[in-house]
Amino acid sequence: MMRVFHVLPLSLAALGALACSSTPEPTIDPSNPCPPGQWCASAVPTTTATTVPTTTATAAPAGTAATPIPPVAAVAATPVLQGMGTTEAPGMKADGGPFAGQFQEGQTLEQDITISAGKCYTVVGIGIGVQELDIQLVSQPAPGLPPVVLAQDSTTGAAATLGGKASGCWKNPLPIGGPGKVILKATKGTGIAAAQVFSK
Repeated sequence: MMRVFHVLPLSLAALGALACSSTPEPTIDPSNPCPPGQWCASAVPTTTATTVPTTTATAAPAGTAATPIPPVAAVAATPVLQGMGTTEAPGMKADGGPFAGQFQEGQTLEQDITISAGKCYTVVGIGIGVQELDIQLVSQPAPGLPPVVLAQDSTTGAAATLGGKASGCWKNPLPIGGPGKVILKATKGTGIAAAQVFSK
């Protein structure tokens, strides 16, 4: 919600600047022999051909993938991740190692995890150059089926926490475990982002 308060004034200012600009420059259409600002009757009526799109069974790609990098390449983020883990996941242990990627705006990075029965999960992430980092925890129910979003962070900014101290860790309610993924997304900005999964 806080993001709207930042974006709305900037959007209104940009629209105001566009609305108050001087007379726009005329664009010249090479297929129209009339000078700009004059209406000329067309000798031959023109039509525009349209193509009806065909539907396919495949889903559109969700975006491009970020370039995975070794966590040691993101050494600047490692102390911050460890500190976030101590604060946001007290009493929890790291579940696997940290993972990191080089992101362009809108790109995602996926990390496979095993979601165990009855376990509680927290994921922390930090971006360097990434201004808005988002985290999702998804399950993959069966091959060929779309993933199901189990949880997502509600934080804003370069630091993201899913299932942190304030909201409590995300607990698998099922008596069985299964395959899952942590998805990092650079919603805004370009740079390196790293994350760590904690569980208990």
